[in-house]
Amino acid sequence: MSKILDGYLYTKDDEWLKVEGEFGTIGISDHAQDALSDIVYLELPNVGDFFGIGETFGVVESVKAAADLMMPASGDIVEVNESLVDTPEKLNSDPYGSWLIKIKLSHPSELKEMMDAAAYTTYCAERE
Repeated sequence: MSKILDGYLYTKDDEWLKVEGEFGTIGISDHAQDALSDIVYLELPNVGDFFGIGETFGVVESVKAAADLMMPASGDIVEVNESLVDTPEKLNSDPYGSWLIKIKLSHPSELKEMMDAAAYTTYCAERE
């Protein structure tokens, strides 16, 4: 069973969002990294870019698949984890400590569409 942490919000695309005031930190869930297995490549956007909810903001590739990274909420990119681009395998060992991007939330009301840990746990169990 994948590790799912309280205090995070989750999407059906297996991204997580940690909200801190008007900012959000985004990464991929333990379930996502487990499904991808050995992650070898990561493509992330630039600081200053804007993405709407549900838009593709990057790509993560493993030895067996590539997956688009989907924006869990609309916002401007304020920080990118550049060191992770050089060491994408850290996503496998620490998916919650290895954040991808930080955004300034444009529409906090969108967060209502995301799942809390309990709902995401149920969602993941239904897919297995």
